[in-house]
Amino acid sequence: MTTLIASRPRSRPAHPPGATYCAYTPDGTRLVTVGSNNTTRLYKTGYEGEPTNIDDCQEQNLALATSNNYFVAGSEDGTVSLYSLDTNAFDRFLLRTSLPVRDVAISPDHQWCAVASDELTVRLVGVHDNTQLRTLKEHGKPTKHLTFDPKGSLLALSCTDGVIYIYSLTAEHPELIRKVDGVIGRLETESEASSRAVWHPDGRAFAVPTPTRDIQVISKNDWEKQRVFRNGHDGDITALSWSPNGALLASAGKDKKLLIWSTKDQSVIARYEYPNVTDICWHPTKNLASFTTSDGELYISPDFVPEQFASLLRLPKQPAPFIHDPLTELSNNTRRLEVSGPKPDARPRRDSVDADLDDLLDENYGDDDDFVVDDDGAGYTLNAGRKRPAEDDAIYESHTAKRSNFVQPQHHPSFQPGSTPWRGNRKYLCLNLIGFVWTVDQDSHNTVTVEFYDHEFHRDFHFTDTFLYDKACLNDKGSLFSCPPKEDGSPAVVFYRPHETWTQRNDWRIQLPKGEAVLAMSLSDSYITVTTTGNYVRIYTLFGIPVRVYRPKSTPIVTCASWRDYVLTMGNGPAGADGMSRLLYTIENIKRDEVCQNEDTVALPEGATVKSVFFSDNGDPCIYDSTGTLLTLLHWRRPSRAVWVPLLDTRLLPRLASGRKKESYFPIAVADNKFHCIILKGGDQYPYFPRPLLSEFDFAVPLTSAKPKKQSRKKKTRSGDDLMDVDGEDEGDNDSSASEADDSDSETNADPLTTKESLPLTQSFLLSSLRAAQLSDTLESSRSTASQRAALARLELDIDKTLLQLLAIECREGEDRGMRALEVVKLMKDRTGRMIEAAGKVAERYGRRILGEKIREVGERRVAGEDESEGEEEDPFA
Repeated sequence: MTTLIASRPRSRPAHPPGATYCAYTPDGTRLVTVGSNNTTRLYKTGYEGEPTNIDDCQEQNLALATSNNYFVAGSEDGTVSLYSLDTNAFDRFLLRTSLPVRDVAISPDHQWCAVASDELTVRLVGVHDNTQLRTLKEHGKPTKHLTFDPKGSLLALSCTDGVIYIYSLTAEHPELIRKVDGVIGRLETESEASSRAVWHPDGRAFAVPTPTRDIQVISKNDWEKQRVFRNGHDGDITALSWSPNGALLASAGKDKKLLIWSTKDQSVIARYEYPNVTDICWHPTKNLASFTTSDGELYISPDFVPEQFASLLRLPKQPAPFIHDPLTELSNNTRRLEVSGPKPDARPRRDSVDADLDDLLDENYGDDDDFVVDDDGAGYTLNAGRKRPAEDDAIYESHTAKRSNFVQPQHHPSFQPGSTPWRGNRKYLCLNLIGFVWTVDQDSHNTVTVEFYDHEFHRDFHFTDTFLYDKACLNDKGSLFSCPPKEDGSPAVVFYRPHETWTQRNDWRIQLPKGEAVLAMSLSDSYITVTTTGNYVRIYTLFGIPVRVYRPKSTPIVTCASWRDYVLTMGNGPAGADGMSRLLYTIENIKRDEVCQNEDTVALPEGATVKSVFFSDNGDPCIYDSTGTLLTLLHWRRPSRAVWVPLLDTRLLPRLASGRKKESYFPIAVADNKFHCIILKGGDQYPYFPRPLLSEFDFAVPLTSAKPKKQSRKKKTRSGDDLMDVDGEDEGDNDSSASEADDSDSETNADPLTTKESLPLTQSFLLSSLRAAQLSDTLESSRSTASQRAALARLELDIDKTLLQLLAIECREGEDRGMRALEVVKLMKDRTGRMIEAAGKVAERYGRRILGEKIREVGERRVAGEDESEGEEEDPFA
């Protein structure tokens, strides 16, 4: 529904014809206008008399920015002038440029002024000390518009090449962090059309005019397109401005339309008919707006928003229009935590005789408002380390009592393994080694696509999704989907579609109880596991028969995973010393009704969180945490025996050893004794489209830091005009031997088992021992096959071979390594004596007679079945 404004505000001739601009001071007491003449006008809010003039200003002013005590104007002659609002007079020049100034902006803290001109650089100049100067030059194109975000940490430049450049201002030197391309058009700096990025008051997004005469919203977190204000203008947009609370958006275009949009549904609620509008500004607190035209006219419009929509201006700060707002939806990887505590409006009066102890301890009781203050940084208050409130605090008004924050633990948010949050209108529902599932929001419905890596076994498919599924699982048997409950009261739905069946009906849906949403779910070859907001774990067969429904002890539930008959659930437990809830997990065999691990702790370092949980291809639980460490669970089938063992620390990868490369990894799976993942660069936390390729890394137990690779491992000598590689037998041998001597000295002082030669063998021994232990557990808990027993024997043989190679290194190093060499022999798995005999031969080969005798003694005791620890009180080399 749109309304045509009935009462037209009168025109005020502010300046001669030409570009004219206006801005309210932040406190709303005055309105400043600049134009093509050398006079600046100051209008007092609510006063109908003549404005105050500041004469002898620069002419052809093209930019304006205001503060409560001063304002800044940029002119065509390249000067940036500062005027005092206390004296209503020119104060000083801030900056001079060699080309016309196109835009100026004052930072939210009023300490800096950003200046854009036809030059290829943007200047940041100190308002109180113009000798403080920072230059932004990485964009390399003239800048038409620039705007600070509400926090002042980012600066958006709209340049003539049709790209929006985002600079971070948090460091001493501004850094270009993003290029947003494909949104604005290529415009010359003197063009009347606008490409200004106007930040929403909540700071999470900005709106920008597009060449299609729409207004596109871009999110700050991922720089993707969000909602669009479309079909409003028939001409290029010339001005854009959010209302102070972000509930409304005003725009003007060359089609003589001035529109007011509702942010929530992107609909036009009111229209003006004014030609040549160049600038719009809202009053900070009143239903009042002003706009200027290229005819030099100023319009001050009281009751700018029609009466039936004026209540929108009185709302608190509203969220930016996202397709899927991460702050409001209970969805993938994003669960807003509600901090419990008494609300101010629900608290009884202090003088009530019925007030209990909890009421007396409320933070507003008496004048003791700062009783609990985190003045020593010990963490008494939630988010105490923040210098500013969180971006969404003002949106949701979640200001809680200090004491309730003190006693309330911080919960780990729920997440669906292998999925990503919404980025624009797309998201991955599932990523694994079978394939991937992704969805596209089409406003009225979604489009879901399922693709497989192996097309010989499965065929890709896609379908129109009217249920709006937000989670999915995929394996060789079928695909599983779930959708959240709808606002109209429709319940959450779980949908399973098998890949192959021998009956006609091949899929099924189950509705959850009303108001209950899915937190996480998993799919195995035997069961479907669903965890919900009702703190229930619901387990079904593959064709929808409920097998078990129970409430776990550790809640709220975080996530789940499953493999064959085993189900792993993870939830929040008691609070730790750092105020975070401890993650607890439970593993049970549904078919046998056995609990393998009951409410055991997930081993995480302080402040770390779990990023993904899954079973390996061999059926062992694995987790990947926020520190970049991959861990697996050993002896998990034995109650109270499970232990988390690190398989890989991605921070120690050789590719990151130089420190110049910054990347992170999105976990996919553990298979074939490798870590399969997606490499993320540029600070991304999740993969995006087009789908990146999978990468794999060998396991490497974190024993020592990786050393940076040398730039050249071969020496080069010049022979005539050619470069030839030599093997160290010609000139330069001295340098080579000297470097090798340095390396050998460093290795001599290092741990003998982590030196360059022995480190791969040490890694092989640890990883083979781990695989052997896990395989042994599997054989004990199930009916072992001949192939499994043969695999375990091969693993043990590989372990002994590795230990023989380590023994050879120890023997070669000298007699002083004898005790370590004997320990290596005792670690051998062989009980027949053949490997011990081979170890004795290795010792004899290197002339270690005493060691050889000790090895034979170990072999004799082992063959006889005696305890090898007997006699260890004696010194074996005495």
